[in-house]
Amino acid sequence: MPFSSSPPPPMRIRWRRGRVTATGRRGRDSLQLTVEVPEEGQLPALAYPSLVGIPQVGDDVLLNTTALAQGLGTGGVAMVVAVPDRLPPDPEGPGHLVKARYTPLQATVTGVDEQETEHHALLAEADSLDGLPVVVADLHSALPAILIGMLATDPDLKVAYVMTDGGALPAAFSRTLDTLASSLAGVITVGQAFGGDLEAVTVHTGLLAARHVLGADLAIVTQGPGNLGTGTPWGFSGVAAGEACNAVTVLGGEAIGALRISDADPRIRHRGVSHHSLTAFGRVALGGVTLVAPRGLSSELGGQVDEDLAGQPERNPVVWVDTDGLDDALVLSPVPLRTMGRGYPEERAYFLAAAAAGRFAALRVPVPEAEPAP
Repeated sequence: MPFSSSPPPPMRIRWRRGRVTATGRRGRDSLQLTVEVPEEGQLPALAYPSLVGIPQVGDDVLLNTTALAQGLGTGGVAMVVAVPDRLPPDPEGPGHLVKARYTPLQATVTGVDEQETEHHALLAEADSLDGLPVVVADLHSALPAILIGMLATDPDLKVAYVMTDGGALPAAFSRTLDTLASSLAGVITVGQAFGGDLEAVTVHTGLLAARHVLGADLAIVTQGPGNLGTGTPWGFSGVAAGEACNAVTVLGGEAIGALRISDADPRIRHRGVSHHSLTAFGRVALGGVTLVAPRGLSSELGGQVDEDLAGQPERNPVVWVDTDGLDDALVLSPVPLRTMGRGYPEERAYFLAAAAAGRFAALRVPVPEAEPAP
């Protein structure tokens, strides 16, 4: 049957109207709310002021409650779509880079790489990362541990974060980024993701902006909060980690893989080295990626990791990194370390692996040559 004559698809959004009864935590571009919905009671909700304005107690709001009603791990909140009786002012300023394109909430931002910006000429010429070490992980939860590993090794390093669009699209959804902002040279949102300090069209221009605009010594690439998986070999959003490694390689950077390791996950496919890491790095990252395994694991888990990585292609060298002091640094994390509902130390191996990748990357940064004595 031709597409044009097919029956219309079923409804995809669960709409609700409610009234704001309380406001909560305010982030850089997020506001937590409690909304009273008839016949459903009080619901936790989240608004992005740059998209919908600033809801106040007593406002009627339109909500998308689809993921909340299904009990999905996508935040566990209703999303405010509009404050219909008090619309925000029209946007002002430059920028024609549209993100969340052709959806009801498409937003226009200024891209670091578009023609009207001060950085366009620089990025029009930039074609290399000049050996920039880039740690790639498939989950957003690895970000703080990677950064801890980097800064515990050298606190003076400038680290940029490139957020891809496999999970949450708004950077504002991440409480982690609010807390880590002072420790990062900047956040660059790429693809359909938005809300970073800089916006870029692709992972490639995001990486180039990290190196040449932010002047980063190191970069971290992960998707935003959340993860989509289907329990199939290829059906998970973390596949994009392998594509990010390819971008790093093409641009002359050094791709470093933060392995997803666990002895706490009840799912067999994620125990030892997760199949997500083995697929993304082993089969998608065709340019090669250095895989970092942490020393200090139990003998049983360490042996399992060694066995899991034995089948990696020659282009992916495996490096075991000493983790002395990293546990102490992880305990002092400024943000809660949690992945898949489990924290540190329950998922110690996962966070230790991420920190070890950060340490290895930090050690790959060239040491500046000392200036000759006068």
